[in-house]
Amino acid sequence: MTTTNSKRVVIEPVTRVEGHGKVTLHLDENNKIKEARLHIVEFRGFERFIQSRPFWEVPVLVQRLCGICPVSHHLAAAKAMDMVVGVEKLTPTGEKMRRLMHYGQMFQSHALHFFHLVSPDLLFGFDADPKIRNVIGVALKHTDLAVQGVMMRKYGQEIIKATAGKKIHGTGAVPGGINKHLTVAERDGFLKDLDQMTKWSMAALDLCKKYTQEHVKELAPFGTFNSSHLSIVRKDGAMDLYDGNLRAIDENGQKLIDQVAPKDYHLHIKEEVRDWSYMKFPFLTKLGPEKGWYRVGPLARLNTCDFIDTPLAEKERKEFMQLGAGKPVQLTMAYHWARMIELVHSIEKIKELLHDQDLQSGELLAKGQFTGEGVGIIEAPRGTLFHHYRVNEQDQVTMANLIVSTTNNNEPMNRAVQKVAEQFFDGREVTEGLLNRIEVAIRAYDPCLSCATHAMGRMPLSVKMFDASGLQVDELVRDGA
Repeated sequence: MTTTNSKRVVIEPVTRVEGHGKVTLHLDENNKIKEARLHIVEFRGFERFIQSRPFWEVPVLVQRLCGICPVSHHLAAAKAMDMVVGVEKLTPTGEKMRRLMHYGQMFQSHALHFFHLVSPDLLFGFDADPKIRNVIGVALKHTDLAVQGVMMRKYGQEIIKATAGKKIHGTGAVPGGINKHLTVAERDGFLKDLDQMTKWSMAALDLCKKYTQEHVKELAPFGTFNSSHLSIVRKDGAMDLYDGNLRAIDENGQKLIDQVAPKDYHLHIKEEVRDWSYMKFPFLTKLGPEKGWYRVGPLARLNTCDFIDTPLAEKERKEFMQLGAGKPVQLTMAYHWARMIELVHSIEKIKELLHDQDLQSGELLAKGQFTGEGVGIIEAPRGTLFHHYRVNEQDQVTMANLIVSTTNNNEPMNRAVQKVAEQFFDGREVTEGLLNRIEVAIRAYDPCLSCATHAMGRMPLSVKMFDASGLQVDELVRDGA
């Protein structure tokens, strides 16, 4: 809360992220940061308004949370509904089609984030003129990269269309399986462009890796702190973005929980509410709300897994982990490097699946005995995503709890904002470059801040600075034309 002896700077909205949020910085009389917070200013009510709906509608309904990562919600809900209808194991065709859908989603989302939202900062610098530090600037100055980003996203979107029926808000996954096969023509079309997608993925990875290695000294303190990490892993410890059990490690790499089944997540993870954000703050119950927070997403997944089961990505993971010198990698800006390793892993998995004949034939649906409750956990592009439902005997949803990936990163994002603000903000003139540094730290997490709504056009930005008496002394305004 702002007091009479403090100053307050507001960044609203945070730009080049999915959704809407703002940052407030509170300074003391000596222009030192007292508090920095990331506020989520939109309310997401899906957990309430899907109640009383028939359970089979849920995988289609809840993906309306987002237009960027709908497949993640679609599949997490479908996995939960598998459990509701008592299906313990999908048919080979059902699981492989869902996996192809999911890796298409990971591929397009990671490409979108890197090329469209992040690359302007890396290519032009944090202090570059905002008129060029954007995707249009990338298209003008680095045309090949811009084209690659568009074509890679298109490739992933076409895979989603072929498996889910539509590029956005599809209907492919249903309780107990999937509702279509992949045709031979669809398969052959994807195989034709596969080598090019692999080359472009490796090139993007090399770009991000070299940037991190060349700037590691300046990036090391940038929004960085020690933390625990959480993801799902396969039973043998391998990275698995579609299915697995929960593992969490502490800052030294020691396991806090391991191989926790999705249905038991609530025994190990709770959510805290704070009055200044619409987003909750999850934590591990064994450590409590103060110390039990953790990070999720690409950085966490590379830290928690024992290996990656595709050769190109595994080779890159081993090099990446050297950043931690035997411990988990904590460098916040290394999220981008980790994300590009997952981009490569995704195209390797897509290649495996496209050569699997189960996609062209086989049973689509499995059957089971109705249970009335289900939990689906999946690794969305932004991190671990939880969907938990209860269904009554009339087939109506009576309870829904969703812990969205960005929600898991809520505390880490706030800490990153605090660290960057403390490092760079000294109360002098408010500059665009300074504000962008704070946003760069947030963008490292690839947040979907609302997972619900999006704005059209150019969003307005007004930043005001007040002196200790509450008098406005500076303002920076960007019109929302």
